[in-house]
Amino acid sequence: MVGAGLGVWKLMRGVRQLELHRLILALIIFCLLSMAFLAYYVSNSPKIKEAPPLPFSDCGGGGGISPGASTGAAGAGPGVQRAPLFLPSRQGRLRQVKAVDNSRTQPVVLVFVESIYSQLGQEIVAILESSRFHYRTEIAPGKGDMPTLTEHNRGRYTLIIYENVLKYVNLDAWNRDLLDKYCAEYGVGVIGFFKANENSLLSAQLKGFPLFLHSHLGLRDYRINPNAPLLYITKPNQVEQGSLPGDDWTVFQSNHSTYEPVLLASTKSSEVLAHFGPSPLRALHATVVQDLGLHDGIQRVLFGNNLNYWLHKLVFVDAIAYLTGKRLCLSLDRHILVDVDDIFVGKEGTRMKVSDVEALLNTQNKLRALVPNFTFNLGFSGKFYHTGTDEEDRGDDMLLQHRMDFWWFPHMWSHMQPHLFHNVSVLAEQMRLNKIFAQEHGIPTDMGYAVAPHHSGVYPVHSQLYEAWKSVWGIKVTSTEEYPHLRPARYRRGFIHNGIQVLPRQTCGLFTHTIFYNEYPGGSKELDKSIRGGELFLTVLLNPISIFMTHLSNYGNDRLGLYTFESLVKFVQCWTNLKLQTLPPVQLAEKYFQIFPEERDPLWQNPCHDKRHKDIWSKEKTCDRLPKFLVIGPQKTGTTALHSFLSLHPAVTSSFPSTTTFEEIQFFSGANYDNGIDWYMDFFPFPSNVSTDFMFEKSANYFDTEVAPKRAAALLPRAKILAVFINPSDRAYSWYQHQRAHQDPAALNNTFHAVVTAGISAPRDLQALQRRCLHPGIYATHLERWLQHYQPSQLHIVDGALLRSNPALVMEGIQRFLGVTPLFNYTQALMYDDSKGFWCQRVEAGRAKCLGKSKGRKYPEMSSESRAFLAEYYREHNMELLHLLNRLGQPLPSWLRQELQSTSWS
Repeated sequence: MVGAGLGVWKLMRGVRQLELHRLILALIIFCLLSMAFLAYYVSNSPKIKEAPPLPFSDCGGGGGISPGASTGAAGAGPGVQRAPLFLPSRQGRLRQVKAVDNSRTQPVVLVFVESIYSQLGQEIVAILESSRFHYRTEIAPGKGDMPTLTEHNRGRYTLIIYENVLKYVNLDAWNRDLLDKYCAEYGVGVIGFFKANENSLLSAQLKGFPLFLHSHLGLRDYRINPNAPLLYITKPNQVEQGSLPGDDWTVFQSNHSTYEPVLLASTKSSEVLAHFGPSPLRALHATVVQDLGLHDGIQRVLFGNNLNYWLHKLVFVDAIAYLTGKRLCLSLDRHILVDVDDIFVGKEGTRMKVSDVEALLNTQNKLRALVPNFTFNLGFSGKFYHTGTDEEDRGDDMLLQHRMDFWWFPHMWSHMQPHLFHNVSVLAEQMRLNKIFAQEHGIPTDMGYAVAPHHSGVYPVHSQLYEAWKSVWGIKVTSTEEYPHLRPARYRRGFIHNGIQVLPRQTCGLFTHTIFYNEYPGGSKELDKSIRGGELFLTVLLNPISIFMTHLSNYGNDRLGLYTFESLVKFVQCWTNLKLQTLPPVQLAEKYFQIFPEERDPLWQNPCHDKRHKDIWSKEKTCDRLPKFLVIGPQKTGTTALHSFLSLHPAVTSSFPSTTTFEEIQFFSGANYDNGIDWYMDFFPFPSNVSTDFMFEKSANYFDTEVAPKRAAALLPRAKILAVFINPSDRAYSWYQHQRAHQDPAALNNTFHAVVTAGISAPRDLQALQRRCLHPGIYATHLERWLQHYQPSQLHIVDGALLRSNPALVMEGIQRFLGVTPLFNYTQALMYDDSKGFWCQRVEAGRAKCLGKSKGRKYPEMSSESRAFLAEYYREHNMELLHLLNRLGQPLPSWLRQELQSTSWS
């Protein structure tokens, strides 16, 4: 009985334990299901959307403040009255200031930096480059020679900038006197910066000046002096309220009438600093001062910090303009165009709804009151119309209802990248589908502007895109951020190709993923910083024309596109005198190339040297078809013979012949360059072995064509360069005889002596012939130009006289220079032809295969009179060549040694 009861008890306990396990398991399953359901709900339900940020409401607004949010004590929220700044008038003193006149100087800035890596030096250079001002940097000399400041009674520099003004004031007496005399005589101003460090004294007098510096200060509430003469872009009577960053500011103090404050601030401490003494403005201290030149005749602008603070950059630009007499200065006009790419392309939840379109129209109307003609420019790919939610599709419909209120431009129909299409007709068909969509929906199709998805095919150039654009849309203008490279943005430029004007495009910090203000990368303060004096503000400041790229998603959700540009426009108009306006793309392009005509011609780069470019370049193209070395000339020195000898080498391949210029492509030297690199590469085969095959081309007019070195180095920066030099007198005579053989009237009707001695009153055709005879023989000048773009180790000078007398020896040296393997035996490959008078290729049965009839012509010897004239004409030029070759470590050509010996030069 007891045993039976014990058995029942054990059975019941087991059942209860089993039920407990099942209960725990059920709870675990329930929790997992709850978590899964919650995750699904959170990921698929719409976000609780906060109110979009409000754009800056006035010149002192903090920006990005949500409704009802409190402003700090230092802020200037709605209803806070700005404190105007009134400084005593000093017009009587300003009338004594001499107008800046540095017209006898080159428009080049000389920048003395602490080192090539110094941050302030790089910021100075960045502003100069962004403004397209020419400059030269030098390491600031503590001692030693000052760079040459004059040339042919003209100043080489129109402005001097010192990264560290102490290097300027502490120059040794000789160099300081030299620089000051130069500045006074040529009307050259000086800009200097003083940035306090741990070794700086709290107070000190600037050596040689009636000016005191007080450092290591914390400052607040920055003000602009409206009486400062240098103000041009900067709008005075504004106060930047709040603390300035850091406690290492320097302020200037002087009782001399030559100093005019530009920027002033109060100390953070309420105590008046004793060493400033009594003054009606003792609460304000100058951090930037303008020296009017009343002390020593030299005008200067001195900064008590670096360029980190945005207002310093603005005043720095004005200082450059003032001290150069507006020679280095942009006008006050600024043109902006805001592109909204992919207006129908976007994931559900990121597209525009009816309320967003209403906000777009409302903001456009508000901006038109501030920026004449402001209009959002909408880019479309018709395939994606009505691919959002019902609410978003209604937003698409509303855009089309108001289609005439906007400007429109096409992308591709299906948003495909054009460089993936290798057939023009297929590419054009994609465009026609988009055009049909536009016509069916009443979208204007006559703007003459288009943008390729991801900038594909614009640069690097995909010629099929340009052809299709012109045939389908009649495109005249496009834009890209990729020319010549995406970064740094200040290098972006425009160009014209195949009749289409390509403008530089700018980013504004908004991308497809930046749709919420509070989720902006780095925090919303980063966006506001860009607008309020940061990168976006500087883009407008330093570029007369800016096309900004934005996306559909920037105008839904928090509408960051609207916030950004309304805030930017208001900030620019608060702090500057810039005149903002908008033009349609075709008119904008005309304006751009009026301002920058030098950018009309492109500079083709190697697509394989930029990963972004390679990604948007056709996979059917390869940089392996570009040559490894060039024979650059000059003409009539033996380059054709060198071309034929090189082509005998089994590892060396020449370009295919041209139907018009024979063995020469003449790409870098003339109109063929406009055809683009696709055209150029078609002259070369696909190499069978990239590492061992050496492709080359010979164009003898490259040597003395001014643009050729820059163009060649941009596309072929690693190429090796071969130049052939003979006696320049013989080269000149050979060219004259060449022109006679080609029935040039100027050569037929004039003796050689008459050609080379012709004066400036000679007929134009005679002067042209004279130039082609004499100019290429100024070897040192042309060689120096090539050395500006190529390293000396990439350059090999061929002795043309030795090439004619002993080609095998010359070709052995060339092979070693190029690194071609295996070494080819030219002694066996060449033979001398007595009838021709030069070396030719040895073929079967010991016969010679020589160049054509036009090579090796027999003509009379040059007259002794002409040779004597040319020997004198080239004497100095040959001396320059001697010094240059010695500097480069290149051996002297035999003809040059003979010239030196025969005329007793040493």
